[in-house]
Amino acid sequence: MFVPVKWLREYVNIEDLDINTLSDKLVMSGSKVEAVEHLGEEIQKVVVGKILEMNPHPNADKLLVTKVDVGTEVIQIVTGANNIKVGDYIPIVMAGGELPGGVKIKKGKLRGEESNGMMCSAKELGIADKVIPQYQKEGIFILDQAYPLGENIKKVLGFEGQVIEFEITPNRPDCLSILGIARETAATFNRQIQYPDVKIKEEYGNIAEYASIEVRNPELCGRYVGRVATDLVIQPSPVWLQQRLMEAGVRPINNIVDITNYVMLEMGQPLHAFDLDQLEDHKIIVRNAAEGEVFKTLDGVQRNLDENMLMIADGKRSVGLAGVMGGENSEVTEQTKRILIESAYFNADNIRATSKKLGLRTEASARFEKGIDPNGCRLAADRVCQLIEFLGAGKIVQGTIDIYPEPVEKKVIEVRPHRINNLLGISLSPEEIQDILKRLELEIAIESNIMKVTVPTYRADLLKEIDIVEEVARIYGYDEIPNTAPKGNTQGAKTNGQIIEDYSKDILNGLGLNEITTYSFVSPRSFDMIRIAEDSFMRNVVKLINPLGEENSIMRTTLIANMLEVLARNYNRKVESAKAFELGRIFIPYSVPVNRLPVEKKVLTLGMYGKGTDFYTLKGTIEELLVKLGVGKCQYTPEKNHPSFHPGRCANIQYGEHILGVLGEVHPDVTENYDIDERTYVAELDFNILLQITRLDRLYKPLPKYPAITRDMALVLEDRIYVKEIEDIIWNNGGTILESVKLFDVYKGKQIQEGYKSVAYSLTYRAADRTLVDEEVAQIHDRIVRTLEEKLNAQLRK
Repeated sequence: MFVPVKWLREYVNIEDLDINTLSDKLVMSGSKVEAVEHLGEEIQKVVVGKILEMNPHPNADKLLVTKVDVGTEVIQIVTGANNIKVGDYIPIVMAGGELPGGVKIKKGKLRGEESNGMMCSAKELGIADKVIPQYQKEGIFILDQAYPLGENIKKVLGFEGQVIEFEITPNRPDCLSILGIARETAATFNRQIQYPDVKIKEEYGNIAEYASIEVRNPELCGRYVGRVATDLVIQPSPVWLQQRLMEAGVRPINNIVDITNYVMLEMGQPLHAFDLDQLEDHKIIVRNAAEGEVFKTLDGVQRNLDENMLMIADGKRSVGLAGVMGGENSEVTEQTKRILIESAYFNADNIRATSKKLGLRTEASARFEKGIDPNGCRLAADRVCQLIEFLGAGKIVQGTIDIYPEPVEKKVIEVRPHRINNLLGISLSPEEIQDILKRLELEIAIESNIMKVTVPTYRADLLKEIDIVEEVARIYGYDEIPNTAPKGNTQGAKTNGQIIEDYSKDILNGLGLNEITTYSFVSPRSFDMIRIAEDSFMRNVVKLINPLGEENSIMRTTLIANMLEVLARNYNRKVESAKAFELGRIFIPYSVPVNRLPVEKKVLTLGMYGKGTDFYTLKGTIEELLVKLGVGKCQYTPEKNHPSFHPGRCANIQYGEHILGVLGEVHPDVTENYDIDERTYVAELDFNILLQITRLDRLYKPLPKYPAITRDMALVLEDRIYVKEIEDIIWNNGGTILESVKLFDVYKGKQIQEGYKSVAYSLTYRAADRTLVDEEVAQIHDRIVRTLEEKLNAQLRK
């Protein structure tokens, strides 16, 4: 839920609150703030301009040379736009100005003609593509009217202030509206809320002469309110209304549709406008669909229906999918002159089932399936009529059709003040409790030390005394409730596995990696993103019976896709380098279809990109982790078949007979899928094996008493030979006195034959019980060199 702060201020006086105080306090009172967007923050020196002249470019067929008045001067701009004309008012970025994304505009020449600024499209102004009005999608953003020339475009378009993104929990559908958040804000800061004064100045005729409504299934449609507007003029909405919708994440369509969306966002009541002249017999019938019925929704898709789905029909055909989406056959168009406004209350479970079966979720269905206030239908319909009248978009027909056979009454909950204090560990007087509840617009009556709390119908989540206790707690302030230690003699301790997990995380944090946590539910598309074959065992997954959506419909069998999503998000938000790890579970089913709980396997995934990061950075991180965990020496063997990794830049991590994991550079096709234009490195380790081989106990080893002898050697051998092959021979022939082998140089160049390389090692020899002599070391060293010459055709470099 996106809430523009300036819209919120229309209902609650919060002018004295900065955005940090506002968002922090709302979080503490139970409203989860996901993010705060600062509008227009990156826009600099963008003003209103008027096109005075347009002439063809003398050196380019597709360019125009224009003269634009920006208030203080007339400037020349060269443009390739084809949707502008003389007299248009448009946004102009002056030379030295800035646009979102760090785009800076300078004076310059295009094909020999000076250009001292740039005309802006909606996208260039930072407006998200999904909310740009269709008629403004292509070309330059044309302003709807004459504005003062040279005026800051942020002021004209309302690109000022902040937008708060809230995560609304399923139990609080009343907060899926600006007024719902306004109520929370007023309660949190103990301020008065100012509701819209809904009045219609003039009404004409009688609605009975225009339309009729019949509800055949009141179990699925508890209330249906209809109003009629006539003499409509369908056109784009004014800029202020379009901007308000776009800030809230909704695309403007036309003035009538925009008004219904505006009221839905404002009051939380979904609405729909039918073209009254397209309704057969000017009649609305609310009924179930016929089995096998096919219906074409507004998005142009034919939907196959069943008899459990609720439909809106006219005298002959279906015209809307109740609570989800209207139909093409009755949509509002430029030719529409009369509309019927629908404001209804549909059964939440039915809307949820319909939306899921059809794979169709809308702003309306999202609200209906969580439950709306049936007593808000009439007010919302009147609010639409008020705004139609206010914008001069049409005339309102007198009267309302309101079918509401079983009105929903307010609940009354009995609350004991002493019970509230006992549960919360505080000492509030009945008067203080009453004051808190009144801030939430709950009505209070006290009888014999019992509070009878009357709950508004929009608060369907308040059912029992304990719910009221929670309301008191969050408004009083969780941070104000004193901390008390639990009573009892129980004592717990971490298991060995938990200790190793915590230690591993500390090690990785110390190595500069940030811990991340991602969802266990993923999309089937994630396998395509990381190039997993169709017949791969990784595609044998646990599928959810009731997923929130396709993107969360299966349980993951790898963490690589999750890691790449996080890295991609950081990369696309201009984070220059990132290093992350996740210790999570994957879920492997015994069989498909699943008939028993799957195996839950712990996996450690590491990922990184950025300057100074390469394959060896990742390998070094893993080696340091393994050393700290007391794991013995691991081997790294080439892995050429893993589809997610770059061939030749991927290795298996082998410990004894166990494959501990895989690491490498991500395949270019995979990074392209995630829009990462940089080399990226990922590793995935089996943490279950790691838990078994970790040794946190440390044995004391005294410093050596006897000196070491070091010998260096440089070998020339074929480039195809792996370092591991060389080191295996060295260790196998070094006997008991070989203490360490260190590779310190790999060289390819002019002095080395094509197809060969030079590798240089430092070998340290030491005996625990004596001082070595040169002859003893030379014997072992010569044996190592001879074996390398025999088995790998290596030559000592001179």
